[in-house]
Amino acid sequence: MDDDEVLVQVEAVRQVPGRPATVRVRSGVGNAAALWCGDPTEVGCEHHVDWTVDESVAWDDNTRPADSSSPKLAEDGRHIVFRGRLSLTGDGGAVLEVAGTQILFDLADPLPPAASDGTWVEVRVERNSVSLWPYVL
Repeated sequence: MDDDEVLVQVEAVRQVPGRPATVRVRSGVGNAAALWCGDPTEVGCEHHVDWTVDESVAWDDNTRPADSSSPKLAEDGRHIVFRGRLSLTGDGGAVLEVAGTQILFDLADPLPPAASDGTWVEVRVERNSVSLWPYVL
């Protein structure tokens, strides 16, 4: 995994007092707006980030087989679309690997079929359910 794959550029979009800032994330696989949970003074810099998604994977609802086997981060209206390789953890969870970044998900009904383990999928979630937490390597 290249460090360039997980390093993102974070740019300010808007700040509402008392709430996390909404920022635009630019990465090697696409761009999206999400909530920033780091120090407001760190906006405008490059960061390694953990993605937190407060939605579960529900097969044929917000998660479907991908038509391409390349990673993607995109916006579609008020949704963020992640394309990556899905791994079912066996304990009611899943991991979506997107260009070297692992995003943890809970599973909801309808559950992904066992055959989806290891395959490329697209997960579509509400933008306001996605948070970014910066970290230092």
